[in-house]
Amino acid sequence: MVSPAFTARLARRRLRRWLAQARFAGLPIGQMPWLFGNSFPKSGTHLLTQILAGFSGLGPVAASGMPPVLTFEGASGQPRPLNAILADLERLQPGDIGYGHLHALPQLVSKLASPGAAAYFIYRDPRDVVVSHVFYVTDISSRHVHHEYYMHQLKSFDQRLEVSILGRPELEVPFPDVRARFEPYLGWLEQPAVLSLRYEDLLQDTLGQLGLIWDYTLQRGFQTRSSRENGLKVLARAIQPEDSPTFRSGRSGGWKKHFTPAHKKLFKTVTGDLLQRLGYEKDQNW
Repeated sequence: MVSPAFTARLARRRLRRWLAQARFAGLPIGQMPWLFGNSFPKSGTHLLTQILAGFSGLGPVAASGMPPVLTFEGASGQPRPLNAILADLERLQPGDIGYGHLHALPQLVSKLASPGAAAYFIYRDPRDVVVSHVFYVTDISSRHVHHEYYMHQLKSFDQRLEVSILGRPELEVPFPDVRARFEPYLGWLEQPAVLSLRYEDLLQDTLGQLGLIWDYTLQRGFQTRSSRENGLKVLARAIQPEDSPTFRSGRSGGWKKHFTPAHKKLFKTVTGDLLQRLGYEKDQNW
């Protein structure tokens, strides 16, 4: 049974879609791709979704208003059934903008790489990810499944960072180590129909990366009357990091201030060649 809250959410989506179509008469919203921002958690999700929202100023697309499409239940950490994830994606209509954290499972790859979809995958240096994870679980998300453990059983930042690297595999619903958390996402990097983006590149070469996003989105079927030059300006103006509810510093390389020599050794042992595979280091000598 559909809840009243979900019915209201659908009604608001219809209104946003109607307004988007009215604003860009002659560009049918039904012929637009649906845009989906996928990310590894704590890797620039809000940065990517702000950029995608910028396309609503360039053509008839609009935020779906649907909840993020997640691989795991946020409150319990339990994995969600694949059919539930696919059902969430099926709700996205042409011209909708959605986002989530999805593993590169074959069925999900097929859906996000299908004609009519424009999918983006953003990732970040895993060293910065684990630092961000500590701050998020401890200070920002009081409803996170691990919040109480981080707040009350771990007594220092160093202990919390160690757990964010090692995970908590002893739990009934395990929280694996950082490499095991990254592994299910790596398949997105091999999908030519999905645009992979590094968070650091968006910070350091914003205009160049926005150009890649612009070109890819048009290749996937987005229609606009705007020039490329103006389109990039609109997308750049859409970036407002301080508007993110989880924004903390927005910088890259912050891990260097928090990693002790023991953390470095532990991270190298746990992750192996992960940093090399992601292009962040050439070897283990960092």
